[in-house]
Amino acid sequence: MTVLVPTMGALHKGHQALIKRARSMSKEVVVSIFVNPLQFENTDDLKNYPRSPERDIQLATLAGATEVWMPEYEEIYPAEIKKLSAGPLGALYEGQSRPDHFDGVVTVVNRLFEIVKPESAVFGEKDFQQLAIIKAMKSKVEIIGVPTVREFDGLALSSRNVRLSEQGRVSANVIQRALAAAHLAPSVVIAQEIIDSTLATETGFKKDYAVIIDEDSFEIARDETRNKRAIIAGWIDGVRLIDNMKMGEGR
Repeated sequence: MTVLVPTMGALHKGHQALIKRARSMSKEVVVSIFVNPLQFENTDDLKNYPRSPERDIQLATLAGATEVWMPEYEEIYPAEIKKLSAGPLGALYEGQSRPDHFDGVVTVVNRLFEIVKPESAVFGEKDFQQLAIIKAMKSKVEIIGVPTVREFDGLALSSRNVRLSEQGRVSANVIQRALAAAHLAPSVVIAQEIIDSTLATETGFKKDYAVIIDEDSFEIARDETRNKRAIIAGWIDGVRLIDNMKMGEGR
């Protein structure tokens, strides 16, 4: 059985957790590294996306990858590109702020599945909306989600973190503080107020959205919602950061 771990490179411990999970499932683990231009709405973001191919090979191999595949653009898109649609969910939240982003995601994931033909693929829960969209794809590939890996102070690991200034790195922790402070709130309204007020304490954070959703439907959560999750996105130092956390029942 082949398990695929799709990445865009600039690997870190979060990616290694995905690879280790894949290796626990199979002896054949393919890690793909491809910076997909279709999911970047900003050309500067694409240009500045961190790349470290030699280090990536080392980290992937140490984590258990049996093959590190770095395809060229022409290998993924050999002819005229037919973009797939991410559907209605692809237009919400991240999709609203980044038009066509999720169409690019499902297009490249579909191509990776066509080429590698894995039985399973592993993705991180940090990109929670992406994970939900990929699970909704009409594919025979089993999709496995792995919990977010965090740094010592709770910041979600991301390849983009290396672009933060020293002060920006400190400011970024406000996202985790907001999530942690809200997750046991006695109601959705109070949890939302806690998130909003906590984020407002950090002037270096420019909020895009911060909402509590039904993690199954992505509609705004109510107190009676069974599976509630807070999702947050914003910018620090011009770097876009996202995070999420399952909300508890409160007490």
